[in-house]
Amino acid sequence: MPTSRSAARTSRSSPAGLEPGLTPGRVWWLAARPATLSASVSPVLMGTAVAVHEGGTRLWPGLGALVVALALQVGTNYANDYSDFRRGADTSRRLGPVRASASGLVRPGAVRSAALAAFAVAAAAGLAVSLATDWRLLLAGVACVLAGWLYTGGPRPYGYLGLGELFVFVFFGLVAAGGTAYVNQLRLSPLAALAGVAAGCLACAILALNNLRDLDTDASAGKRTLAVRLGRPRTRGLIAAFFGAAFLVPIAAALAAGWPALLPLLSAPLALAPLRATRETAGPPLVAALRRTAELEAVYALLWALGLVL
Repeated sequence: MPTSRSAARTSRSSPAGLEPGLTPGRVWWLAARPATLSASVSPVLMGTAVAVHEGGTRLWPGLGALVVALALQVGTNYANDYSDFRRGADTSRRLGPVRASASGLVRPGAVRSAALAAFAVAAAAGLAVSLATDWRLLLAGVACVLAGWLYTGGPRPYGYLGLGELFVFVFFGLVAAGGTAYVNQLRLSPLAALAGVAAGCLACAILALNNLRDLDTDASAGKRTLAVRLGRPRTRGLIAAFFGAAFLVPIAAALAAGWPALLPLLSAPLALAPLRATRETAGPPLVAALRRTAELEAVYALLWALGLVL
């Protein structure tokens, strides 16, 4: 049985509602949403695979694109954490990973600073890539950083208007995969566009599952995500459509790259568990579905890369 002194230490280190022994370092890690970072790595891998298939790769611009994508996602996650807390959208009833700002273990101002630091890393890497390839990419880089901050920040955050999936499709799909192919080859191809569509659809499925999980708390906080606007039944249908569209892409890619481009279809069974989980209204199955969809995107990207290399 703990003494009063040890109990006090536990109370200070883990505010009410948090798991015992949760440290600030772990809170920072969880707030970066490591389970879903495949949404930034996968499109870069897919775009690189397109460049390899089409005979044009450049090491340093490709690595720079990966740094930009990862830094943008981490920055967006921290900015979302901070802005949701300031707007009152993070409550003790909210499910999923620990929110750093709401945890009581990390100062909200520090989370804001971490978001800005991550965006600064993305901007620096993006500047280097642009100068090494095409200066016009600077415009895309500025748009990416603004989109990351304005998702839940600024006077009219688009994530609160039901536009999150649209921006995720564009920036974590078309821009991430297509941009990676472009910095390698200095041109865009139909295959790069298909990679962007597939990555964008899977990233949208991750976000839609996240918003389906948080539907009740978002609605009560006035956060009008697309899931809140559509309701549960239509959001389930939307998630199924995202999966379906992603698995149509390899069929189109096979027409341009040959039958090995069909390999991503082998990951289709991994979509069954997340789709079943969308019928649930309780949180834990949807939390697991979110993680499994991120894993599905990673497997899909690996199979895409293998197919194009073959």
